[in-house]
Amino acid sequence: MNNKFNIDLSNVEKVMWSLLRPDAIKVWDNEEVRRRLYHYYNVMKGKRPAKYLIAKKIQAVFTGNESLNKLWKLHDELSLTFKETYNKIIKGKLNLSELKNPEKNFLDLKIEIVKRLVSKCILCEWRCGVNRFKGEKGACGLDATVRVSTAFLHMGEESPLVPSGTIFFTGCSFKCVFCQNWDISTDPLNGFSVTPKELASIATNLFLKGARNINYVGGNPDQQLHVIIESLKYMDINVPILWNSNMYMSLESLKILLDVVDIWLPDFKYGNDECAKKYSKVVNYFRVVSRNHKLACKEGDMIIRHLVMPNHVDCCTKRVLSWIAENCPRALVNIMDQYRPEHLVARNPKNYSEIARRPLHEELKEAYEHADSLGICWRPVS
Repeated sequence: MNNKFNIDLSNVEKVMWSLLRPDAIKVWDNEEVRRRLYHYYNVMKGKRPAKYLIAKKIQAVFTGNESLNKLWKLHDELSLTFKETYNKIIKGKLNLSELKNPEKNFLDLKIEIVKRLVSKCILCEWRCGVNRFKGEKGACGLDATVRVSTAFLHMGEESPLVPSGTIFFTGCSFKCVFCQNWDISTDPLNGFSVTPKELASIATNLFLKGARNINYVGGNPDQQLHVIIESLKYMDINVPILWNSNMYMSLESLKILLDVVDIWLPDFKYGNDECAKKYSKVVNYFRVVSRNHKLACKEGDMIIRHLVMPNHVDCCTKRVLSWIAENCPRALVNIMDQYRPEHLVARNPKNYSEIARRPLHEELKEAYEHADSLGICWRPVS
């Protein structure tokens, strides 16, 4: 794809990543990884446009005075138009450059809808209903101001993603007692505030430095959706959009994201609601998160993260992996062994004695063997 921001960094990558992360190059020799991440790979290589660039070419006729219901109706209609256009482009029947820039587009419509959602906030399944534009705060602890804690080329992500242009946001809809990023997630005032234009500039600079994707994370990015989605209006780079989420977003937020996210990097932490409530203080976890995973994996490439916790292989790990095998068979899976006692668990280990240690070798082996028995593809991205 011809784009003034598309620069061939392949030679630079081969030198740098062969030394720092050789697996970031070698992973693409794996045919299974390339098949399952086919869209992401082709956007990353500039062979097809990122979804958000296509959304900006779909005309949307609205004034902004319509009811939210009417905007959603138009959104659903244009989502079908988007899919038709996307399929024509990837089949070579249409070139993005042939499409005109409409006065208002599908992305503009999404921006308008998300602003309405934030005014009575239902971005996640807490559905607090507060007006964040008026300074009111819900479960995430955030008003409408979006703050970035850090932004950098992340070398520690899964091999197909490295180097990842990672943008960490503050605040979170979860209250995980073992959170490894607790300084970011529990402190909404961490970092610096950004406007949509400033966020677009951060993302563009990361791309120009060699990022293979723009990775929105935190904390959790779902609560920042209003600024993130508007920032895409000011971007013109062909880079995969990556959503790195706890997947507790509302169905409304998910519908906004499905047409713009190129690759999903979700967490699937728990195999039941009881563990989720005890350790992350959320309700209806499995219903919400499984719903969102199922819908997202039908619409885009996905690498699912599951963190193996001590004493939770049977109640969580095996149930999560079994669900993935049945419902998201195309997804790659990263079975993570990085759990360690952090945050409240580290401060009060007696209160959380069952998870106040690293997972045992036997527990990890049991998790890996269960994944193998289900035919889950997890080794190439670990």
